[in-house]
Amino acid sequence: MAPFIIRRLFVSFFVLLGATFIVYVLVASAGDPRAALFESTDPGKANKIAALTRNLSLDVPIIPRYFAWLGGALGCLIGKCDLGNTATGAPVSGGLAVAMGSTLRLVVFALVIAIVLGVSIGMITALRQYSGLDYSVTFLAFLFFSLPVFWIAVLMKQFLAIKFNDWLKAPSIPPWFIVLAAAVTGLLAAGIVGGERKRRLAAFGGAALGVALLLIYFSITDWFAEPGIGPVLMILMSVITAVAATALFAGFRSRIVLYATLVTAVVGFVCYFALDSILADPTALLIVGLLVVALVVSAGIGAAMGGLYRSQAIKACMLTGFGCGGLIFASHLLAALPAYSAKVNGVVIATIGATTPNFSGNFWETTLDQLGHLILPTIAIVLISIASYTRYTRSSMLEVMNADYIRTARAKGLTERTVIVRHGFRNALIPITTIVALDIGGLIGGAIITETVFGWSGMGRFFNDALKIPDPNAVMGFFLVTGTAIVVFNMIADITYGFLDPRIRLS
Repeated sequence: MAPFIIRRLFVSFFVLLGATFIVYVLVASAGDPRAALFESTDPGKANKIAALTRNLSLDVPIIPRYFAWLGGALGCLIGKCDLGNTATGAPVSGGLAVAMGSTLRLVVFALVIAIVLGVSIGMITALRQYSGLDYSVTFLAFLFFSLPVFWIAVLMKQFLAIKFNDWLKAPSIPPWFIVLAAAVTGLLAAGIVGGERKRRLAAFGGAALGVALLLIYFSITDWFAEPGIGPVLMILMSVITAVAATALFAGFRSRIVLYATLVTAVVGFVCYFALDSILADPTALLIVGLLVVALVVSAGIGAAMGGLYRSQAIKACMLTGFGCGGLIFASHLLAALPAYSAKVNGVVIATIGATTPNFSGNFWETTLDQLGHLILPTIAIVLISIASYTRYTRSSMLEVMNADYIRTARAKGLTERTVIVRHGFRNALIPITTIVALDIGGLIGGAIITETVFGWSGMGRFFNDALKIPDPNAVMGFFLVTGTAIVVFNMIADITYGFLDPRIRLS
């Protein structure tokens, strides 16, 4: 693998070198940043022209100017980055770092949700081909993929932000909404389960009843006025997480794995009370440390109780531990919501900007503020991305499930879960890996429309503002980051192929 990585890095270096030269020449030849000043009647325009010429080195020919920029860019390899100055005289690296931080916070959150949901839904629709669920998801996927981002953004601002914030001031759940939510959930459950009519009716009734009872509980207890995950919901959701993890990694025939995940869920329930004082006002480092400890303890429980199914038990227990940790985290976030809402005058879901100006609060309130500003732009990106992931995953799964080795696996007597997860889904991920790698590299470049609509100062707006001037140094800083990201993530995708399919060799 090492020779493959070295060879790819060597080739990628010269690809980036040639690309940066072409882009720099094109941007530098696109126009003179001083054009507006030449036509200005400002008495101090001579000084401004001189400052702009000095900041962008416009008195130097394009080719020598490129090599001067390249020398500073190569310094990034040894930790001494010098990408030049912007038209305002500020260092490009400083503005680029701020824009990258804003974009990564938005993109990583949205991309993880889109990949998990898109791949999961695509796999389910492939297994339920030509069912009502398949047709419904196909319709919604094409609908979301074709909708303009700015139009979605306007609708979400009105109905998911303004209306919802107003509703939170006097929350009440009307009966018609309970019936509608229960019916939709029941239909989804019946479509996912599939099989005979009795089985689908049982899934519909169970899911619909569960959602109806949950919403009635929220309505009776006025949960939305003072939200939180109490002991009852905590133990119930922990058990559901344990059962789901067992079904995913081992199946219910492996009772020993189920017992291990249930023990992990019980430990998580105990930690819900034990960590209450520690998590009163934690730091991000403490949260990460507790997560690592939770994963280690969960893996230990799986290894100790797994027996012959140790590998599956470790994975299932770690997923259960991660889920229980997420529930504890969510519980403290919800508990801090009333205090946060009072500080921001009830604007829990923000419509513009990355943070509330001049906001100060404890860890949980600050986290709520950041999440409140992330909700709308994240949904906008997820709705579009999830459509493509769903279709690609469905197509890939259908192709794989009709392969000869799938029929051979079934003929050997393997369970359907093993055939789907180990043999089908693993090979279906190969084309998805390529799409994900390209999307990550592209999204790191920012989403110009989304960032503009929601007032985020990310990579997209950084590039757009630099291109209007035009500012070669700022554009090249953007291109260097996005180009490097695309090259790196494509190489990671190639390496991932070898782990997904043993037939692929990286030598």
